Amino acid sequence: MSTVSYYTAEGLKKLKDELEQLKAIERPKASADIAEARDKGDLSENAEYDAAKEAQGLLELKIKKMEEVYSNARLIDESQLDVSKALVLSHVKIKNQSNGMEMSYHLVAESEADLKTGKISVTSPIGKGLLGKSVGEIAEITVPNGTLKFEVLEITRD
Repeated sequence: MSTVSYYTAEGLKKLKDELEQLKAIERPKASADIAEARDKGDLSENAEYDAAKEAQGLLELKIKKMEEVYSNARLIDESQLDVSKALVLSHVKIKNQSNGMEMSYHLVAESEADLKTGKISVTSPIGKGLLGKSVGEIAEITVPNGTLKFEVLEITRD
């Protein structure tokens, strides 16, 4: 059973572009690699042919999985989101209650998460803990090290 995934316009475009790259460039390349290996002689002793066939099988599996993800992808309608609460696509500025450190995160779908750029998944412990919170509320978030308390300072959308 497949699950629906929610994407921003940017994330959906990235997924579609990657799928097209696999189909239009990687798939023909895999076929060419097999043909080249086949031309080298006896297939029963041709390790290059076996490797090319295995690589093609893995590529086809990846394409199939990405097609399934893409077919179940839904675009998030930002106009329908409540701007007073932390939801997916919110930029949330929080303050750690124990050390006073301030952090900003962009809450995104799991497939678009990238901690280096400040994008955290709404399915991560911090993301889950912030969902539905308003400015001024304290989010108590259980992480592997224990429980953290964050005050929501600001919620914005771009």
